[in-house]
Amino acid sequence: MSDIIHLLPDSVANQIAAGEVIQRPASAVKELLENAVDAGADDIKLIIKDAGKTLIQVIDNGCGMSETDARMAFERHATSKINNAEDLFAIKTLGFRGEALASIAAIAQVELKTKRVEDEVGICIKIEGSEVKSQEPCSSTNGTSFSIKNLFYNIPARRKFLKSNNTELRHIIEEFQRVALVYPEIRFSFFNETRQLFQLEKSGLKQRIASLFGTAYNTKLVPVEQKTDLVNISGFIGKPEFAKKTRGEQYFFVNGRFIKHPYLNHAVNNAFKELIPSDAFPTYFIYFELNPDEIDINIHPTKTEVNFENNQVIYAMLSSAVKQALGKFNLTPSIDFDVERGIDITPLPRSTEIKQPTVNIDESYNPFEVEAKRENKPAFHPDKPDTRNWQKLYGEKDFTQNRQENTNHPEENASFGFIPENKEPETESGTVFQLHNKYIVSSVKSGLLIIDQQRAHERILFERFLKKLDSRKGTSQQQLFPVTIQFSPSDAEILKEINDELKILGFDIEDFGENTFIVNGNPAEMNNRDIKGVLEGIIENFKKHLKDIAKDKKVNLARSMAVNLSIKQGRKLQAEEIKSLIDQLFACRMPEVSPDGKPTLRILTMDYLNEKFD
Repeated sequence: MSDIIHLLPDSVANQIAAGEVIQRPASAVKELLENAVDAGADDIKLIIKDAGKTLIQVIDNGCGMSETDARMAFERHATSKINNAEDLFAIKTLGFRGEALASIAAIAQVELKTKRVEDEVGICIKIEGSEVKSQEPCSSTNGTSFSIKNLFYNIPARRKFLKSNNTELRHIIEEFQRVALVYPEIRFSFFNETRQLFQLEKSGLKQRIASLFGTAYNTKLVPVEQKTDLVNISGFIGKPEFAKKTRGEQYFFVNGRFIKHPYLNHAVNNAFKELIPSDAFPTYFIYFELNPDEIDINIHPTKTEVNFENNQVIYAMLSSAVKQALGKFNLTPSIDFDVERGIDITPLPRSTEIKQPTVNIDESYNPFEVEAKRENKPAFHPDKPDTRNWQKLYGEKDFTQNRQENTNHPEENASFGFIPENKEPETESGTVFQLHNKYIVSSVKSGLLIIDQQRAHERILFERFLKKLDSRKGTSQQQLFPVTIQFSPSDAEILKEINDELKILGFDIEDFGENTFIVNGNPAEMNNRDIKGVLEGIIENFKKHLKDIAKDKKVNLARSMAVNLSIKQGRKLQAEEIKSLIDQLFACRMPEVSPDGKPTLRILTMDYLNEKFD
């Protein structure tokens, strides 16, 4: 039998590696921007076309490369950052594994122009599908220009599964922001087609945040600062009153690298507990600096996940730093912070004689005796037994009668107090009531029906909105005063993507530019709800289900609308509202489950209830 194991060709191996490193155009943008930063550039330009599918170009004024280095950069595992395994635990740069350029060159048409300051001419290299097409001298400015054309051109299946241009653009914006937030000392510019999305000048961190997310952030942020021997924590958090229904502006950076860390996110959320609504998310831009030996950043292909050697200690320090920042800026009640206000007391003149206050006590005074004289009753004394007839508080006749009735009916003795005369508990079939402003309870032939009011209303609205989207017929309730709302760049792209469907559902939203929108009308189901909060909630729910390929945009949007406009737990319903909710629920195609697949109702059968009382 012949041997069956063989080595893969480099081109195939590079395509396999590209599946982990380059998942979408945003992944390539991230790698090129990080390479430009590592090259020491202080001016970086990003240009994309067709959401990065047709062109991704990054131009920098960094150190450039020699002809040999430019050719070696496309070899697998070729890197200038590490020489041995020990270097992996002392990484202070962004890229270091040497896989990115080789992976990109395997799935795209690549052109690299680069020139060092000391060189007279630059070098131009063109590669298609890992095959070098040309390598020759060229005229070039100092630095590097890297162009990626027709990403995934030789892997049609991968290209086919890329999302819409708005979705891919949103991911590119997110990667661009993550790099720009770490290096405010670098000038960045970002062009989409012929439109300039960002022009970020060199600035401080707070100014960089405001440039990326809007000038309103100048008044929304408070600084965080904590320095210890283990870790230095710095950055900004948003004031509680500006918490949003979307979790977009939440950033952690470790030694200049963006990371995701649910454990540390919990520390920040815990510090904001009871300061913001349960469905709102705090804004934060927090930077950690610590010894590279204390972290492992090579546990994930995209390097966005890290392990800390002292997770619990860093958690406690972060929580303390955020709480201290909230207290120092009078955002929470403070006790011993620097800004604690003292009590304002006017000092007395020096000649004033200080006298100790005295209190005159009448030891013979008895307040019960005064009241007794007024009502002609014997006075009450603690050391004497009370001779008053407490039965008169209930009425002697009623007291005796109720006591006799309860003796004749021992099954009622378990109730607290006596059953009022002529008051029978309602046990009629068909009785409906609301329990704890959360559940609707009704007696049915088979037992007891319990409905979750929020999930039931979500199901009703979901089918209603889905029907509107399918029929493309919706009505809008015009605003007397249009509302102007500004979103983050990534959320603005989502709103643009779903704006046509929102219009069918009743929204009348106009793009005003600079991530700003004017809402001229809204669906009748809004019921005077906060428009900005509802739109933020719709965007957040829409993002949660973006990875669910089985659900199309209409289903996703209908679900998001239903979740945000539904009756919430804790709301008191009138009898007419309860009846209407039940009627509409059982008119649905699938009344048993909510849009998220959770049960809307339960029936406690008589057999189940009888078993519990056996």
